[in-house]
Amino acid sequence: MLLLRIAGFLTVIIIGAGIVAYLFSGDRRYLRLSGRVAKWALVFVLVILSLMFLERLIVL
Repeated sequence: MLLLRIAGFLTVIIIGAGIVAYLFSGDRRYLRLSGRVAKWALVFVLVILSLMFLERLIVL
């Protein structure tokens, strides 16, 4: 769970920085970066949660 919290915190910082950079510069590559980070963070969370679910199934 600590790994998920750290990843979530870093993801929020990176996405927020990308949005702020876009607002200041108007360059859309910062929005693309934020979108890619959000997509891969979601994939990471889904993998971790599915592994935790499988662990519960194996214990039963």
